[in-house]
Amino acid sequence: MTGEHMTEQSRTIVVTGAASGIGARISLRLARPGDQLFIHTRANSDGLERIAETLRDQGCTVETGLWDLAETGAGRRLVEAVQAAFGGIDVMVQNAGYANRSPLGEATDAEFEAAHGAIARAFFEMSGASMDALKASPMGRVIAIGAFGPHVWRTNAPVFPATAAAKASLEATAKALALQLAPDGVTVNVVAPGFIEKEPGTHMALTPESIAQSHAVIPMGRHGTMEEVAAVVEFLASKDAGYVTGQVIHVNGGLV
Repeated sequence: MTGEHMTEQSRTIVVTGAASGIGARISLRLARPGDQLFIHTRANSDGLERIAETLRDQGCTVETGLWDLAETGAGRRLVEAVQAAFGGIDVMVQNAGYANRSPLGEATDAEFEAAHGAIARAFFEMSGASMDALKASPMGRVIAIGAFGPHVWRTNAPVFPATAAAKASLEATAKALALQLAPDGVTVNVVAPGFIEKEPGTHMALTPESIAQSHAVIPMGRHGTMEEVAAVVEFLASKDAGYVTGQVIHVNGGLV
């Protein structure tokens, strides 16, 4: 079923958390001339506009949005804004979120709720609100950015209880959505990065000491790059990934 918003040359793409880091790399990697992109950030409007201008220079039509996805209903409002701007959705990437280092016993209710709001509830809301648009797309794709936190529990690796719980919930939602949308040819997958290099000046989930120690627990002996994560997302958003759905794909250098 072909919607007016997508032709052989163009797609409507949504990326949350796109002002910097992995989200910015994903936006730039997915974009092709003629595509329509809706990119989001919570507060980094300057960074988002820089990415938007780069995308426009690449021949894309770009709309931007600022939302705190931790707020109830923000995920639905974002999807509504995308549909109002472009009339549909072909590729949706939920990347927004952050790592909370507070251990159990110290993490507050507010920290727990913020992590779940921005990560799990936002994806839950976006999933429900976008289902009809994804079904109408000739090649609907959903990619959620997970984390190693729900899968790696070691005494010599960092633990992020609130964030890990939120990412586990995100994975469950993605699997449910994959099951529901499979008959319509829509694929839904999770990309779970391991330790990934960050841009200077951005939020760091690890202390400098932890970063140095982390290389010892990675079989490949190094941190991954944001481009390596974006490359996997690019594949999952492509026609070639049409038979891959309901999966959690780890990009972590062999971390177990």
